[in-house]
Amino acid sequence: MVLLLSACNVEQPNSAAQASSPRPPAVAAAPAKPSDALPADQTGGFDGARAFAHVEKLVSIGVRYPGSPGIRAAQEYIKSQLEGAGCKVDEDNFEAQTPVGRVSMRNIVAKVTGKSANIILLSTHYDSVRLPLGFVGANDSGSSTGLMLELARILCKRENALTIWITFFDGEEALQEWSDADSLYGSRQMAAKLALSGDLKRVKAMINADMIGDKNLNILSDDNSTPWLRQIVFDTAKRLGYQKEFSGGANAIGDDHMPFIKRGVAALDVIDLDYPPWHTLQDTLDKVSARSLGVVGHVILVSIPEIEKKIRE
Repeated sequence: MVLLLSACNVEQPNSAAQASSPRPPAVAAAPAKPSDALPADQTGGFDGARAFAHVEKLVSIGVRYPGSPGIRAAQEYIKSQLEGAGCKVDEDNFEAQTPVGRVSMRNIVAKVTGKSANIILLSTHYDSVRLPLGFVGANDSGSSTGLMLELARILCKRENALTIWITFFDGEEALQEWSDADSLYGSRQMAAKLALSGDLKRVKAMINADMIGDKNLNILSDDNSTPWLRQIVFDTAKRLGYQKEFSGGANAIGDDHMPFIKRGVAALDVIDLDYPPWHTLQDTLDKVSARSLGVVGHVILVSIPEIEKKIRE
């Protein structure tokens, strides 16, 4: 993701050999509960401790930039968790032309059929930025991936008014330097594919989450997001008592919601960019808060019926 007023410059690894060796995927075991986790019975059933366990697993895999051994391990882990939650899982494997050559990428989508064929799209990216050996991307993108896996556990078993797609995008980060051509590979792929098939018109709202796990949480009010959707989510946060965490601060943010915004889909980016370790080797697990995961998960869960109501009006 990037503030539209500044580019995202990152140091590149010298070779793929710098990627850490991935560990085999496994179901997340119940960890020692993080001390700051909110009780799930107070957050609509969203379990911040379970979400944190997913972040912990992704961090243990290590480097997860597109095409790396680590991202393949992350893909298998995400798929195993979705299937274990009873979700129907679709995968879109595609080749992206990038500044470092053609790279194989994969979008992973959990599809939850609702009473209506109209879709609410929830999304995150699961790739990490290409930095030297040691970058684990705990908050960016571990936190939002853990968030969406926990949301899938709940939503795949719940009867929903609208169909819900929970999407894990590959290739959000620039592989060399942020630009319209070198970023958002997975979301651009999905938006274009849905437009071509005619299914894009079914997507009535999109919530993209990114960097939502840091301990000093302050979700920004993105100027690029759709006003009515932003209003629902921020009003929900206030009603639930999370106005401090959703205090706003206007910014124009380029993220995985933008390919959908540009095609006329109502979309919102839920993100906290006030995070000093962003795109540094200090983006580690100790910076991530189970409480923050619980707050954002609670807000999204409670917002979904409000969005469904708005769409039916």
